[in-house]
Amino acid sequence: MISMGWFASFLYSQLFVKLPSPTTDFSGQTVIVTGSNTGLGLEAARHLSRLNASLIILAVRNKTKGEAAKKTILASTGRSDTSIEVWDLDMQSYDSIKSFCAKANGLSRLDGVIENAGIGTQYFKLVGGFESTITTNVIGTFLLAFGLLPKLRKSATEYKTQTKLSIVASDLHFIAKFPERHGKDVFASLNDEKKADMSMERYAVSKLLQVLIVRELGSRLAQESTSTLSGVIVNCITPGACKSDFDRESTGVGKFIKGIMEALLARTTEAGSRTLLAGVAAGQESQGSYMANCHVAQPGPMVIGPDGKALQKEIWQQLVRQLEIIQPGISQNV
Repeated sequence: MISMGWFASFLYSQLFVKLPSPTTDFSGQTVIVTGSNTGLGLEAARHLSRLNASLIILAVRNKTKGEAAKKTILASTGRSDTSIEVWDLDMQSYDSIKSFCAKANGLSRLDGVIENAGIGTQYFKLVGGFESTITTNVIGTFLLAFGLLPKLRKSATEYKTQTKLSIVASDLHFIAKFPERHGKDVFASLNDEKKADMSMERYAVSKLLQVLIVRELGSRLAQESTSTLSGVIVNCITPGACKSDFDRESTGVGKFIKGIMEALLARTTEAGSRTLLAGVAAGQESQGSYMANCHVAQPGPMVIGPDGKALQKEIWQQLVRQLEIIQPGISQNV
């Protein structure tokens, strides 16, 4: 059952909170935005272009659509063709993620990363050894994050600044039941097709895992950065419910209900994208934090509850174990 406290807060946020338009100047900065050929990622990249980012990298699975997105951004902002590049990135392919990180580590600098790419699916399918939602939203997301940390850290040191890694999570993590947390191996439990709840629950669990992992990663990176020194800031944000083509699989009654909910409650895609800019513009106060409505906020009860810290540590250890199998030595980047 959905928590009425959470639902009341969600309704208030959707109906009455006006998100501030981004004003941070990104002059001289290089920023990567994943899943940026459409939806929130596209609008976030448009904001970055408007706010003078020197180089925006659209990290997309479909390069043709990425090039089309680039044209629409440049047409609306009047920036030069060289201010945006389109790079291949398939978040369900570990080889693609590794290649992307190798290429990114060759950049002259990297100031920010917005990890926006993710999926929500009703269908159980194993991809890369895990259920596809977990592969994309958790394993792939943090394989990319770990892989980009050396460049983010080096840029922070060289340019005496704080570089940013912001992951698009969701307030749906508040309602995750996550029974798999009781298993000895959480990722193996999530691979059990017979017990997998592929409704909103699986998506919510993937976002809960993101929040927990960001908190642990942030606590480790905090030792390198302060409000006055260089370092890497990591946070996660929720854009709230937004108009988008994210849930393409809904059919029948589900599609009808989704349409009604969008019409009544959803933010515009542009408004939702403001939260992504808030994440990549936030400072030391956001280290390891969850952000909502463009500000640091309190995460869900399973995160901050009495067992939250132990769960956070356990999920971190299990994630690192899986990432080390995929790319031996990658945990040394943290």
